[in-house]
Amino acid sequence: MNSAVNFMKHLAIILICAVCLIPFYILLILSLNKPQRIFYQGNLFVPDFYFQNFIDAWQKSHIGTAIVNSAVITVESLAIILIFGAMAAFTIARFDYKFNKFVFWLFMSCMMIPGIINTVPLYALMIRLNAINTLWGMSLVCATIALPSSVFIFTGFVKSLPREIEEAAIIDGCSWFRVFWKITFPLLKPSVAAVIILNGFGIWNNYAQAVFFLQDTKKHNIPQALSVYFQQFAGAHWNLMAATAVIAVIPVIVAFLIFQKSLMKGLTAGAVKG
Repeated sequence: MNSAVNFMKHLAIILICAVCLIPFYILLILSLNKPQRIFYQGNLFVPDFYFQNFIDAWQKSHIGTAIVNSAVITVESLAIILIFGAMAAFTIARFDYKFNKFVFWLFMSCMMIPGIINTVPLYALMIRLNAINTLWGMSLVCATIALPSSVFIFTGFVKSLPREIEEAAIIDGCSWFRVFWKITFPLLKPSVAAVIILNGFGIWNNYAQAVFFLQDTKKHNIPQALSVYFQQFAGAHWNLMAATAVIAVIPVIVAFLIFQKSLMKGLTAGAVKG
């Protein structure tokens, strides 16, 4: 009985992995086919290994500029999220004031509101700040949308840390600000990795807000660049479209491989207390 159950579990895992990986495998196959080959002709699982597609896609799609733009937006947004999100979480977790509780639940309520709903008021604010078609403006938008969930994760993790270490530092003459940066923040590494992965991928692939705030083609991020390129060659150059998509997904895969070990640890570490 146990062997049958284990077999069914492993079979289910294999099927789930196949459903997730087969589309990416087909995408890779299409990116290696020659331009003369129509995507549904021949053996779908045997490519032509035509690597010139990647060179042509890089030059024609301007995906390199889009990758740089997405990287700048993601790094700036994550810096804002990590600094201010961690500081807010530390204040909420360590100072049990009514106002702090109100702020925490305000953040939690913001998590239930889809980010697209705030687009119109954000657009009006961005016009006043002259932040339309600027990477720093898009970074502020992404950080604002991601801050509530980040505060939630950081707050749970800070509550799981012992207070005695911080109290000992205060007795020795440290300020709360120094205690946070010298003692607490270095202990937040697992939750930092979790926040980077959960929010970083969403910021990297942001399209809903980028359509409104990054209208200049030179400021497009990866989803916008792919959308424009696909509209130009829809149904005509499947090999170039697939090669462009493969190039765009490589940085995401690399980032996930770097932070995957810390993801589950960061998500579960804050569940010990609070």
